[in-house]
This record gives sequence, structure tokens and C-alpha cells, in this order.
Amino acid sequence: MEQLKIMRQQLEEQRARVDALERQLRANGVAGPSQLDNMRGTGNPQQPATATVPLASPIAVPVSGQASASAPAPASGASLDLMRGLGGAPIADAGQQMNNGSAPPPSPQPINSGNTVGRPPSAESRAPQVAPIFESPGVLTPRGKLVFEPSLQYGYSSSNRVALIGYTVIPALLIGLLDVREVKRNTTTGAATFRYGFDNRLELEAKIPYVYRSDATVSRELFTGTATERAFNTSGSGVGDVELGWRYQLNDGGIDKPYYIAGLRFKSRTGRDPFQVVTDCQTRCVGENVTGTGLPLDLPTGSGFYSMQPSVTWLLPSDPAIFFGSFSYTHNFKRGNIYRTVLNGEKEYLGEVKPGDVFGFNFGMGLALNEKASFSIGYDHNSVGRTKQGGQVVPGSVRMQLGTLLLGYSYRLSDKRTLNVSVGAGLTRDTPDVTLMVRMPFSF
Repeated sequence: MEQLKIMRQQLEEQRARVDALERQLRANGVAGPSQLDNMRGTGNPQQPATATVPLASPIAVPVSGQASASAPAPASGASLDLMRGLGGAPIADAGQQMNNGSAPPPSPQPINSGNTVGRPPSAESRAPQVAPIFESPGVLTPRGKLVFEPSLQYGYSSSNRVALIGYTVIPALLIGLLDVREVKRNTTTGAATFRYGFDNRLELEAKIPYVYRSDATVSRELFTGTATERAFNTSGSGVGDVELGWRYQLNDGGIDKPYYIAGLRFKSRTGRDPFQVVTDCQTRCVGENVTGTGLPLDLPTGSGFYSMQPSVTWLLPSDPAIFFGSFSYTHNFKRGNIYRTVLNGEKEYLGEVKPGDVFGFNFGMGLALNEKASFSIGYDHNSVGRTKQGGQVVPGSVRMQLGTLLLGYSYRLSDKRTLNVSVGAGLTRDTPDVTLMVRMPFSF
């Protein structure tokens, strides 16, 4: 931007200089308007015989009809181009764009003899740079490069639930039981991510998370007549579900040309799943003679299911902004012969469980503030299907819509280190209220 301001200032000074020369020539009656317009419009006046009239300025202007043996040589096209501030390149369109006040080219070059002003960089040397706010990065890892990205993510969510079990005699009188629950969840995930570029279009990724969770629930025991509320606190920590990813750039993008990137992510179940932790029930959590809160005594750190997620990401560079988005589909594989552990070491048979698949999309825009800092804003949406048990939809299971508004900031600390911060705000009831993530990738 500073170079562009200097260029514009020099351009205006040179144009003012040419205007002063023109007024001086018109006042002296040396050159006609058509000759001056020809000189200013093309920089190569088509005059059969020209001579020069020396002025106070070091620039010599050709004038028709006044030949002199001792006069200097006629002004060349390059000299006239320098008068107009174009640096010797016949690019009148670029000068018109600056006059009209439109956006300048993305990467201007310094004014030197023989170099053009406002020449955009080549597609090979120009890679989209945005503050990453989604899992898919904006730029693939170059060939032979290794990127290590430590990250820390914090999420907070709260929910209130009131269940009325009974019947009403009159609108103000309930005969039966009330189940009132208020849940506060805090989840902190630290992860180490490794990415390696096999070539300029292919990269592999591995992510190893460590999860710490804590829940605080204010509730009453299920199917009991007690009016006493109970605060139930539980937590859990450990290695989460390890993920492996693969991304491939499908086409050659460029300025005003989109990039398309195909991705495939596999999630394992290395973390402690929900069926391994002990649930606060005496013998059963469903059916008759149920006592207890039905909540886990130790929180899981994984989902308990294998998942596969194909995706397609697109990026459209349009200086000074970059538009991006993606579509994804997550397939959760079912598990059979599942048991849930309850109090006293007893097992409750659940059979075959199939979590709902997830369809997701996101879109956003990244804006470069300067050569080191950038800002991004985006929206992420996931639609989670209903869970099935034994081939039947679990009672009470419904499709959930998770919508999150994301803001991201990025600052390049050095050529091999960048600080990225993103903040997410939940827009739907089932989405975490706030999500905060800090990343700092190192390239080797």
C-alpha cells in the first residue's frame, strides 16, 4: 500500500508537469491542440517531420513545423510515457483505472526504467493467505515441507431442560413428577497436528488430541418424588480420537480463478468412549426400577465410533479479499454388541447402535489487512441425523442443527511461524455457546 501511494503521488506530479507544459505551449501558440492530444494519448505522435523547442524543463517536447539543425532529437515514446507516469510501458488501461478510483492491482512494482506499474504477480508465486477458522486450511503444504501445528481449543455450553411426567387436573395443578436439569459443560482440547506436502497438490495430515472435560449438572433424580435438587459434578481427561487426513488440489487456480481442494478425513476411536464409563444408575438406565441421575460418573474423551468424512473446499482469490467455503459429509459407522456399564459393575445390553450421519457446509471471506495480518469471517453449519438402536430410531432422538458464527485473526510472526486466533458463537440451541481456538503452525 505504501508503494502504491508513492506511485500515485509520482503519477500526479508528472501529470501536473505535463499539464503545465501544455498550457505554456498553448499560450505561446507553438503547438496545436490536435498535436498535444496525440502526444498525450499515445506517447508516439505520428508526425512526418518534427523538431524540438527547448523549454525551461529538462523534457524536450516535439513541435511540428519548426526544424532546426541545432535542435535536440525528437522525443521518443519512452520519454512521453515517463511524462505520463507509465514507466515506459504502453498500458493506458492501468492509468485509466487509477483515474477512475477503482481498486489497484494486487502487487504493484516499483517505478524503474523498463518495468511496468501494477503488474500482478504470477499464479505460481501467489498463494491465498487467510486466517484459518475451519479445520480445512486455505493453502496446501508445499512439496517436501513439514508443518507442526499445536492448538488449544476451549468450548462452553449450557442448557436447561424441564420434563413433566404426569397429568394436569387444572392448568395450574400438575399431578406427577418434575425433572429439572441445568447443565454447564466445559471442554478443553489440546492437539498436535502434523502436515506434510508430498508435492504441490497433495498433503497428508495427522492430529493427536488430548481432551479435558468437566460437567456441572443441577437436577433431581429420575422418577422420584423428591423436591431436593442435587448438584452433580463430573470430569474426565485423556487422549481423544486420533484423526488422519488427506487433501488434493484438483485444478490450477489463480487471480479471479477458484481453487478446488478435495479432502478425506478418517477419525478413529482411540479415546475412551461413552460405553466404557460408569453411569449413575443402580441396575438399568432405561425401563422399570430406574434410580439415579443417569449421568456418567467419568466423562468420555471420544465418540466411540469410527467416522469417515469426504469434503470439497473452494477458494476464490479476489484482491484484497479471498472467498472460501466447503461441503462435507460425515459417515459414522455402526457398532454392534454394545453394553453400557452401570453401578456395581453391572452391564446393560444396548445391542447395535448407529449414530446419525452429519452433513455440513461453511463459507466465509478473508481480508488481508497488510502483508502480515489478515481477518476472516465465516459461518459453519452441521445437520446431525437421528441415532438408531437395533435398526430403530431411538425415542426422543431428533435431527439437530448446529450453526456457528466464526471470526478469525492471523498474524505472521516470521517466515516460518504464524499466530491464528478464532472465536465462534453458537447461533442454535444445540451449539456450544462460545468456542475459542488458538493455533501456531511452525513450518520446517
